[in-house]
Formats: sequence, structure tokens, C-alpha cells
Amino acid sequence: MQLFFSVNNPLEQFETYDFLYLLMPIFGFTKLSLTNMGFYLILVVSIVLAMNLLASNHYSLVPSRWSISQESISTSVLNLVRSSIGPKHEIYFPFVYSVFLFILIGNLVGLIPYSFTVTSGFVLNIGLSTAIMIGVTIIGFQRHGLGFFAYFIPSGTPLGLVWLLIGIEVISYLARAVSLGVRLAGNMISGHVLLKIIAMFGWNLIGSNLLVTILGVGFTLVFLFLLCALELGVAALQAYVFTILLCTYIQDALNLH
Repeated sequence: MQLFFSVNNPLEQFETYDFLYLLMPIFGFTKLSLTNMGFYLILVVSIVLAMNLLASNHYSLVPSRWSISQESISTSVLNLVRSSIGPKHEIYFPFVYSVFLFILIGNLVGLIPYSFTVTSGFVLNIGLSTAIMIGVTIIGFQRHGLGFFAYFIPSGTPLGLVWLLIGIEVISYLARAVSLGVRLAGNMISGHVLLKIIAMFGWNLIGSNLLVTILGVGFTLVFLFLLCALELGVAALQAYVFTILLCTYIQDALNLH
């Protein structure tokens, strides 16, 4: 028996649609909706808050394994802040730690089948990175005043090239707000698209002769397992890279290099 299957677009998993909505007869018909992006954002934030609340260990002298694991994550991020920004600027640790956990949990939740990856949205990522760059710029002006503009003039620059280099440096600085978010979204989208394509390839082999079905499905399952393991590493790595770049931008604003 030959089976026929419709091949879905691998990019459909990144579409934003109404997850829940309510129509009310107010001013005609008012529609209150919660999109899949909004729902999973609430879920990710709730998980992050729950992780930190459970890590308190109810003030017990003997920490639980969960508390130890959370302390290990926070210690790793704290060491990153100390090495990248400096031990005198640990005041930025809570913010950096929150961003790291948000991106990490967002990436991991997106690996659950039939879920939604919030960190694959360009609007969310670019909005987050733009807000970060605005905050970093405010830090620079608070610390250096108008001297912050010296950041855009490399030391030892010939006078004739000053305006050219200022333009290049300003464009490069503003591009960070886009590149920081696009890098994260691009990596998340590429991995999930590859998973979907491989899964569809194995699905379409069903209905062929018995040998092709067994070999094709077996190969697909093994490949998907290895690819999922790789995606777990990518999810953690992208959160780490985003955090490193965040620390680097803060350090640049504080020390003007």
C-alpha cells in the first residue's frame, strides 16, 4: 500500500499565531489574544523564576543536588563577569545571569517536540540586543560623560582619517544591536530547520518497500538522536556566547576599549 504525505514547510515552526484568544462584544468585537510567542515567553520566564526559587533550598544547611547545580551555574557566570568585566563590577552579575538563564532555557524549551523556540524570533532577539546596547551606551555616558565619544576614535589615528574612522566605528557600534540578536536567531533556526528536514525525509520513506523503510527510518532515528545531542550543545553554547559578548560590551563602555 502506497502512503501519501504532505510535506510541510520547515519554517512553519517559527510562525507566530494565536495560541489563545477571547472575543468580546465590546466596541464591536474586541479580540484579546495570546500568541504562541507570548505563551512560551511566559513559560520560559516562569521556569527561570522557579529555578531560582527552588535553589534557595529552604534555608537548609545541607544543600540539595538541585541547589548545588544552580550554584555551579551562577558561579560559572560570576567567574565570567569577573574575568570579562572585572571583579570591581560584580554589580552587573544579576543582569548577566538573568540574560544567560533566559536564553539557555528558551533554547532548551525549543528542543521539546511541537514546542516553540522563543529565541528563534528576530523581533525578540533584536529587541533584546537593542535594549542591551541602549543600556550599555547609558552606562558609558554615566561613567565618562562626553568623553565616551573617545571610544569611536582609535588611539594614534592620523588627523586626516579621523572622520572616516569615526563613521566606521559608529556604524560598527550600532550594528552590534542587530548582529547580537541575528547571530542567536540564525543559529537556532538553522538547527531546527535541519531537524525538521531530516524528520520529513525519514517520514516520507514510510510506505516504500520493507527494506527501504527499515533502513531509512533506522538511519533517520540515529541521525536525529545525534543531531539532537548536537543541538543541546548548541543551545548551551549560544547562551554562553551571547553572555560573553554582553560582558564584552559592558567592559568596553566602562573602560573605552
